[in-house]
Formats: sequence, C-alpha cells, structure tokens
Amino acid sequence: MKNKNFAVWLTGIPGSGKSVISEALKKLLNNNGIDIYILRMDEVRNYVTPDPKYSDEERQLIYNAFAYMAKLLVEHGVNVIMDATGNLRKYRELALKIIPNFFQIYLKCPLDVAIKRETNRKDTKKAPENIYKKALEGKAETVPGLQIEYEEPLHPDLIINTNKTGIEESAEKIFSMLVT
Repeated sequence: MKNKNFAVWLTGIPGSGKSVISEALKKLLNNNGIDIYILRMDEVRNYVTPDPKYSDEERQLIYNAFAYMAKLLVEHGVNVIMDATGNLRKYRELALKIIPNFFQIYLKCPLDVAIKRETNRKDTKKAPENIYKKALEGKAETVPGLQIEYEEPLHPDLIINTNKTGIEESAEKIFSMLVT
C-alpha cells in the first residue's frame, strides 16, 4: 500500500462469502492500524432504489453510483472494501478505470455451495433474503449466477476459492496482497 489509500472490490455470486470476508478483512486491517470502510451495494441500493426492479438500466445506474462513491472515498483519504456482486465486468471495469489504487478480488464459489450458504444465512447485511429460493420458486427473475449471467473477472488481482478456503484464511490472503 505504501501510504496510499485504496479500494478493494470483493466480487462473486450471492453466497460466495463477500460480506463475511469483508468483515474479517476489516477486522484484520483495523488490528494492523489500517482504517477501512465497508461500502455495501445492498445498503447503497436501499437508498438509491428503495423499490428495486433489478433491471439492466437500474443496475448500470446503481453500479455507476457505487463506483463513484468508492472513488470519492479513496480520493478523500478513506480506504474502502467494496462488497458487491457486480455481475457484469463492465461494472467492475468502471471502478478500475476511475478509482486510484484499485484491487479486484474474485471470490469463486460453486453455485450449489452459494445456494446452501445463502439459505442458511442469518444476517443478510441488508441484502434481499432467500434470493435463490425465490428464484427457484419463480418469485425472482434476476439472480446473478442463476438466472442472469455472472461474468467472472478476466484479470482479478486475486482469486480465492471460498468453498476450499475459510473466512479468516481468505481475509489473510487479501491482507497479504494489500500490504506487500
């Protein structure tokens, strides 16, 4: 990091571990004297589009705003963990283009594992609940990785297979990448 503020986007399908790894990474960074803010897409969405439709146009607008918020935070001295699916590469590429000192971490997870995790999740961090269940019952139509495409990053700074790597170990891998 060398005294530069940064943004790190944890991307992956719903249930891949973004929120829990974000929390563990924040704790690890804080314990090492690095202040950081977790910017969660689901919290942002609740304010920007309180009755979301999850259309392509709405997603584009919300991800533009999300990337811009992270950019402003970094430029004003705040380190940021971006906790968001970002199902299309163009959303993440915008962040790469406009945010100085940007890192993209791909939390790779098989769909069946993500579905099981999401079903058992107690604290959704403002994310919609039971999205996979609703999708499989025909009550939701735009779940990334299931009904709409999740485009894997082409050149992430780090890939973590979260079905094989625990929360703390995942956070430590990201921490090591950031501080070296």
